[in-house]
Amino acid sequence: MSVWSRIARPEQGEAWVTGASAGIGRALALALADRGWVVNVTARSAEDLEALAAERPGRIIARPGDVTDRARMVEIVAEIEATRPIALAVLNAGLYIPMRAQEFDAADVEKTFAVNVGGVANGLDPLLKSMIARRSGHVALTASVAGFRGLPRAAAYGATKAALIGMAEALAFDLIDLDVRISVINPGFVKTEATSVNDFEMPFLMTPEDAAARIVKGLERPGFEIAFPTRFALILRALGMLPNRAYFSVMRRAMGWDASVT
Repeated sequence: MSVWSRIARPEQGEAWVTGASAGIGRALALALADRGWVVNVTARSAEDLEALAAERPGRIIARPGDVTDRARMVEIVAEIEATRPIALAVLNAGLYIPMRAQEFDAADVEKTFAVNVGGVANGLDPLLKSMIARRSGHVALTASVAGFRGLPRAAAYGATKAALIGMAEALAFDLIDLDVRISVINPGFVKTEATSVNDFEMPFLMTPEDAAARIVKGLERPGFEIAFPTRFALILRALGMLPNRAYFSVMRRAMGWDASVT
């Protein structure tokens, strides 16, 4: 059986979701618990995680931690696997700071990369060591359609998501032979506290619950990428194939800016 066809099941072990205190991560933890998983949830706020765990007693376990704390991520993986293996992990924690050229700030770029890329790497390190050793498991990285090509206001965020897509693709070459499945999750706009700062119309905007349902479906199907909404992802991929000048003009027009690019 191809590694892409190996679907992680609750009877094989436990699930781990980072960035689970709000938004997609919170909705995903609830959706997985309702699918029979015992879900270990991680975020910085212990209070928020305990409130989440109270919604599914015995099915959701709070394991507070900051994804930028490498030692804590190693510790959490060890805590979970002391009882049962992690059969499914969704490394979902992320930070979005809108940024245009006039507002470019190296400190904000560093902070975004520390969470979105470094935080994923900190979880991947102990996870892959464990999954490769037993030759089983499924790990998914939450990137974004913003990683397909540069988008307005996403100088830092889009760069981190492109990095995650590239990381997942690079790792897949090896993991195919090691019986470990890796997926990349590329959502479109989701109505969360992070996207609430956007002052432009967000096409195909969906709720965290809808996004979580689509992720669960994707995790339970063969394949590498889970991209949604499908129509929006296809549009962005098509736009990404345009010559540079045409791409910049189309995207500027979409933002309501002067479309001309000389």
